[in-house]
Amino acid sequence: MLSYPLAESQRVNHRQKRALATWKRRFDARIVFLHIFITMKQIKLTVLFLLIAGAVFAQSAPPADLTTIEQSFKKLNVLGSVLYVAAHPDDENTRLLAYLAQEKHYRTGYLSLTRGDGGQNLIGNEQSELLGLIRTQELLAARRVDGAEQFFTRANDFGFSKGPEETLKIWDREKVLGDVVWVIRKFRPDVIICRFPTTGEGGHGHHTSSAILAQEAFTVAADPKRFPEQLQYVKPWQAKRLLVNGFNFGGVNTTSEDQFKIDVGVYNPITGKGYGEVAADSRSNHKTQGFGTAKQRGESYEYFKTILGDGPKTDLMDGVNTTWGRVNANAISTDLTAIRKDFDMDHPEKSVPMLVKLLGSVEKISDPYWRTLKTKELNDLIAACAGLWFESYATQPSYAVGDPMQISSQVLCRYNASVKINSIDDQHNVQHFDGSKVIPANQVQTFPSTGIAAKITQPYWLESPHEQGTYNIPNQQDVGNPENPDMPKVIYEFIIEGKAIVFERRLYYKYVDPVRGEVYQPIEIAPPVTANIESKDYIFNSQQPQTVQVKLQSFTKATGSISIKPIAGWKIAPDKIDFDKNKGDEWTIAFTVAPTDNQPKVSVFEAMTNVGGKTYTMGLHRIRYDHVPAITLFPSSQAKLINIDLKIAGRKIGYIEGAGDLMPEALTQVGYDVHQLTENELMNSDLSVYDAIVTGVRAYNVNKRLVVEQPKLMTYVNNGGNLVVQYNNNNGIVVSQIGPYPFRPVNQRVTDENAKVTVLDPQNPVMNYPNKITQADFDGWIQERGLYFVSNIDPHYQAILQMNDPGEAPNNGSLIVTNYGKGRFVYTSLDFFRDLPAGVPGAYRLFVNLLSKPKG
Repeated sequence: MLSYPLAESQRVNHRQKRALATWKRRFDARIVFLHIFITMKQIKLTVLFLLIAGAVFAQSAPPADLTTIEQSFKKLNVLGSVLYVAAHPDDENTRLLAYLAQEKHYRTGYLSLTRGDGGQNLIGNEQSELLGLIRTQELLAARRVDGAEQFFTRANDFGFSKGPEETLKIWDREKVLGDVVWVIRKFRPDVIICRFPTTGEGGHGHHTSSAILAQEAFTVAADPKRFPEQLQYVKPWQAKRLLVNGFNFGGVNTTSEDQFKIDVGVYNPITGKGYGEVAADSRSNHKTQGFGTAKQRGESYEYFKTILGDGPKTDLMDGVNTTWGRVNANAISTDLTAIRKDFDMDHPEKSVPMLVKLLGSVEKISDPYWRTLKTKELNDLIAACAGLWFESYATQPSYAVGDPMQISSQVLCRYNASVKINSIDDQHNVQHFDGSKVIPANQVQTFPSTGIAAKITQPYWLESPHEQGTYNIPNQQDVGNPENPDMPKVIYEFIIEGKAIVFERRLYYKYVDPVRGEVYQPIEIAPPVTANIESKDYIFNSQQPQTVQVKLQSFTKATGSISIKPIAGWKIAPDKIDFDKNKGDEWTIAFTVAPTDNQPKVSVFEAMTNVGGKTYTMGLHRIRYDHVPAITLFPSSQAKLINIDLKIAGRKIGYIEGAGDLMPEALTQVGYDVHQLTENELMNSDLSVYDAIVTGVRAYNVNKRLVVEQPKLMTYVNNGGNLVVQYNNNNGIVVSQIGPYPFRPVNQRVTDENAKVTVLDPQNPVMNYPNKITQADFDGWIQERGLYFVSNIDPHYQAILQMNDPGEAPNNGSLIVTNYGKGRFVYTSLDFFRDLPAGVPGAYRLFVNLLSKPKG
């Protein structure tokens, strides 16, 4: 069962859960069918690989199957690295990454400059930082499939950008360049590959900027005078070459036959897959973007153009020594080849003595970079061959910072190898065994201990407020990491064949779900008490007081109080509310809030809890989807108080769900009665009871039933209804015509949220009723003005607004209106789905007008 009751906005998307369950059943069936005629040796290798590939997310110990062991032997003999650079999650070439990591066995990394915070979400309503958290985990899930590593910079995906000039200005070019240099110096790639060229064919300012920064960092990373503060941790590094990976999609082809090319469509008989198949499994993890991908099989070439350094002639690593000779240790290669040749797949433990002896040689190589990497790889191979499995779990899912954590560490040695435990360190207490604790063969040994919940597990890039373009990351060593590097962990030291070998395991909470089975969940370390304000925005249009409810949750036995930070121009009562609660208690308190005057203003309402003499201003937000681990963050306990001149006409709104947005909640806060319409209600009930019906963002892309429902909606309009359709992507529209008359959504947008807005039809009711819209109503919008504007607009429509980005022609496709029969049809590409939840006053006033059709 789930460990926590989830708020409505946090529940798992059940359509997705059913889809994933169906996929799993079909996948399991294919496993059985595909291997009926395969030899016993192939069954041992391939079936184990397939089973473990699906289970990696569900455990903390690395896989130890025969396929992994064979691949590990090969990887140990390769000393080369490749870093792939692009702008967003899903930009990466998963087929190439899989080929480089699993076929060539290079250390392979993907540097995504952003976490995809500004993208769309097809499976839920998370936006901005919340979406970035999900997409971070989708990237990590993809890397678990293709075998590459994942890195990021501090750059924030602030939304679509039309050119690198805007992007690099908003990102703070020097800061993000420093992060790219840091990752290069730390990762030390022999070859750097850009997804996009610097010349703009990528079609997005972020794409082009990623290439510009990679090209600059290629040289800067080798210069000790640039970013010298990094050199206390890393050394300058010069990669051999910088390439751009050609592509042919979206009507743009940057490949040519005179470019260096590689066939990455080869088949790997050890894993039982070609890299087009692996790539599809990897890319299909980008579920928020709807990037489920078909498996491709057979020959497939990747093309490369040299930007800097020597161009490759016959091999990507031309001029790079990728053997042990690179570190003057050819004897290690000889010994490793002999061990692999003598490997007994029925008795992997027989290889352990020679592998441990080899470890002594690896630990003596002079290059600290390759010594560290290869020592870890060899340690994991020794554990796999020895049948050594070990993990650590906390007994509870959540703790308050500073509280003790009961920990259970389990150790299993599956074979008769002579493995002993030397120590187990939970970062607070160390259990010493002095090498005397022998692990009995195939018997789980459990070692309890008590650790300390040392630090709140807030994602490090969200620990402090940030600017539009970059996250604030004060600790240099946090930069680049996909997750917090200081998450709770346990350190094990074993004695294997007389040698002490150290391992780390991240601490998890483990439970059994009746549908998903055994689930590993990251530990939550929270403030003593969290405070969640019921709504993000509170809209006032008079001095009438409102009640603001705050839900509190205690993560420990806590005595303290909650109060609201004083705000000029507002009266808040009471001053504070005391509490004395036990761990796990949840309760709701209320404050009365009213403006002291009628002056328009936007203020921040901040709840403060005081426990043990310390003040906390954190809420609690949990994100749960089956395809990624549980995500928990502690956002600021804040809401907006917005006092505006807002009139409302009509009250009852029908809402048709789209790809996911927070519009119903925003409209409810204004005072509307919002009802989510089902298909049965759309088709069989009297729609005239609704003052307006609104379709969610991209509804005509994701709701295939609108093909059936569309005639009923048009009848509703014809009979006097008011239909408001929010933006849709120009690809994949499920109906031939969205409105009563033709128009066409196109890939045009205005990305400057401050772009001047010209009113083309100032007398139109949507600009006057019930609120008089002025230029001031277009102040303070966020991320962009709008996206996927419309063109080929039928003369029956009135285009209301005109706007454009700098240097572009005016665009009148953001808002069109027409009367149809007795009713009104509105189509808008404006960014209401972002601006209303963000509390933008003018966006509220204009959207209310769209919902309000004058009588008569």
